[in-house]
Amino acid sequence: MAIADVTVIPIGTESPSVSDYVVKIQHILKKYEKQGKINYRLTPMNTIIEGELPVLFEVIQAIHESPFDMGIKRVATNIRIDDRRDKRASMDEKLNSVQNKL
Repeated sequence: MAIADVTVIPIGTESPSVSDYVVKIQHILKKYEKQGKINYRLTPMNTIIEGELPVLFEVIQAIHESPFDMGIKRVATNIRIDDRRDKRASMDEKLNSVQNKL
């Protein structure tokens, strides 16, 4: 299972607020989560998504396209992927590992 840190940045919005774009992206992620394909967590600065790598790429493409569907002409998406193959580790397990050492 891989974990992706994703930030979708709509460029050229009418307002400095991007919450409407974030909401639409969260609806897309919720659909994938209900299908059992991913888990995700919204943070104040990004969204963390976990799932199988091919599915993550599919999800990232869907959320990258979302601002275009809302009329934006340019979108920048930052992606960071943690793909560990020696053992399976979820977002929560990674956090618990650190918290247990504190």
